[in-house]
Amino acid sequence: MIDTSLDFRGKTVCIIGGSSGIGNATAQAFRGCGADVHVTGTRAGETDYDKADGSDLDGLTYHQLDAADDAAIIALRKKFDRMDVLVCSQGMVLYKRAEFEPDNFAKVVQVNLNSLMTCAGQFYDLLKAARGSLIIISSTAAFHATVGNPAYNASKAGAAGLTRTLGKAWAPDGIRVNGIAPGLIATKMTRVTTDNPKRRKATIESIPMGRIGDPDDMAGLALFLASPLANYIVGQTIIADGGLLL
Repeated sequence: MIDTSLDFRGKTVCIIGGSSGIGNATAQAFRGCGADVHVTGTRAGETDYDKADGSDLDGLTYHQLDAADDAAIIALRKKFDRMDVLVCSQGMVLYKRAEFEPDNFAKVVQVNLNSLMTCAGQFYDLLKAARGSLIIISSTAAFHATVGNPAYNASKAGAAGLTRTLGKAWAPDGIRVNGIAPGLIATKMTRVTTDNPKRRKATIESIPMGRIGDPDDMAGLALFLASPLANYIVGQTIIADGGLLL
């Protein structure tokens, strides 16, 4: 019989980059399903975040983490003795063609791609022990050009490839690795578009569903991928963009 519940009671979940945006909505969704949820962010403490800015840390355990720092990720891993679900939602983008500069290109790739492998490798043993789930947040940018952001594009395409490869490599160990490729979601990172009336209007007109996505749209998909409902899904990056790429 199919287990149709989204019950994560007794489960430990960690959202890397869970202090705001998609990661934060995902964290609160898992919390609402009973999980013990940990999140990371770059600021010193949870009081440095504002709910009005899309950061709801109520009921979550906060850890400061610079995802670009491999040593910091290693130190974070030592705080856990169990991990059922790891969601890698860290990410950054640099606008005004800054990513064409080699140092900036490397910085974005370090956060958006290299740190994914560091996190995955560090938590591998706990995920294996729990027969758990790793979810990698990439972007629809993995599947089309983003002319002004070569590092963002390359890193997100790499994230989708990493999801496939780890999915195949770790499925025999009982770890299901999958990904989510959001379209345009209303977060701090996308305000360059959502706060610009002309860009916002043009974007909405290009989305068949007629609206910009909400972080909760992605949170629901993460719950599904981590649940028994997705037990036979592995190595897939699911596009959630309201039909934008169609």
